[in-house]
Amino acid sequence: MEMIIGLAGGLAGGVALAVIVQTVLLKKRKNQILKDAEKEGENLKKNKIFQAKEKFLKLKEDHERKIKDRERKLQSSEDRIKSKEKSLTQKLEEANRKDRNMEKSKGVLEAKIKAFETKQSELDKVHQKHVTELSKVSGMSAEDAKASLVESLKDEARTSAMAHINEIVEESKLNANREARKIVIQTIQRVATEQAIENSVSVFNIESDEVKGRIIGREGRNIRALEAATGVEIIVDDTPEAIILSCFDPVRREIARLALHQLVSDGRIHPARIEEVVAKTKKQLDEEIAETGRRTCIDLGIHGLHAELTRMIGRMKYRSSYGQNLLQHSREVANLCAIMAAELGLNVKLAKRAGLLHDIGKVPDEEPELPHAVLGMKLAEKFGEKPDVCNAIGAHHDEVEMTTLISPIVQVCDAVSGARPGARREIVESYIKRIKDLEGLALAYDGVNSAYAIQAGRELRVLVESEKVSDAKADELSFEISQRIQTEMTYPGQVKVTLIREKRAVNYAK
Repeated sequence: MEMIIGLAGGLAGGVALAVIVQTVLLKKRKNQILKDAEKEGENLKKNKIFQAKEKFLKLKEDHERKIKDRERKLQSSEDRIKSKEKSLTQKLEEANRKDRNMEKSKGVLEAKIKAFETKQSELDKVHQKHVTELSKVSGMSAEDAKASLVESLKDEARTSAMAHINEIVEESKLNANREARKIVIQTIQRVATEQAIENSVSVFNIESDEVKGRIIGREGRNIRALEAATGVEIIVDDTPEAIILSCFDPVRREIARLALHQLVSDGRIHPARIEEVVAKTKKQLDEEIAETGRRTCIDLGIHGLHAELTRMIGRMKYRSSYGQNLLQHSREVANLCAIMAAELGLNVKLAKRAGLLHDIGKVPDEEPELPHAVLGMKLAEKFGEKPDVCNAIGAHHDEVEMTTLISPIVQVCDAVSGARPGARREIVESYIKRIKDLEGLALAYDGVNSAYAIQAGRELRVLVESEKVSDAKADELSFEISQRIQTEMTYPGQVKVTLIREKRAVNYAK
């Protein structure tokens, strides 16, 4: 029992000792935490004081800078005020000096006026005396003598004036002719253009001669399909790595070239694919024509043209006039008109617009029986062009009467652009007319779907509809066309008429 009591007392003492130790440790930790907190508080206090000092210094610096700027502005204003005050003082002194001088001059002037009046009265008396004496001598009154003198002076002045007028008119004519020649010569000198070059063939380059066989196809079906779709003769000969595309129409030739390039690049060449690619190429070329028209208008600084007129301008790129590219000719005429209008002080923009559109009647979608100048005028009126521009278009070949000053400018510039050496070749225009007449003659027959003149007009290929033209009728139609060409047209050598009738069976698997 005593042992138990002793053990209990020992445990109690140990617990008490542990509590005391823990209490001491807690106090030390508390003191340490308080010291750390005080230290951290001191650091925060120092940081805040430092930040406050920095902010104060910055505000003080900004305030001093603002004060200095204000003082500088005040000083500048004060200097300007002093300068104005000094200037006003000088002007006031100058005005006072002028007033004093005017007062002195006024007295001198009054004295001179009085002296002049005195002399004038004396002269009047002397003149009256002389008039009286002359009247006695001549037997005429002063009024009669004055009237006689006035009449003689009038006759003399009229004769002298007429002589001067004739001299002025002759000199004006001479100067006008000289200035007109000067303006035309300066205008021509400021424009440099190329010589007329007209090609009827394009060369399509290929990587190897193996491609030629694929283009021809089995039994020539690919090349026939391509020629039928484009209207261009494709010449595959021994020329290494080249195929020749022959056609008088540059639009067809370009379509054939682009389509052939796409087919060769793609590698799939067969009749159905050929028709698909040609149709797509035609659409792309139409878009390119529209873009060419827009780019031309932007280059020349012409705005507000109707979209249809812009498209027609793009089509000029593929039209030639006597061997001269129509778009280049129209651009040249537009620039010439602008130069002449500027020299003569006329509206430059209207002159340039009329110059660009003057041959728009050569590229319509349809070709009515009208001169191209009158047709162009009607198209311009239809699409909302101004009367001055319409009259200049219609009058540049004297089909209608000129009513504005721009009209003769367009006519002169058209002649300057077209009549210069090397600008045009009339043989090309007659050649194109003969080719079109050949095609038109074949298209006049019923059942003819399309007709293409190839080999420089030495062959006419006629495509007919198999439903309307039988095999027997095809032979007869070919003979009739050849006889009509022989009797109605003039051409060198001979013309081969090839009539093509093709039966197609088309079905769709759905």
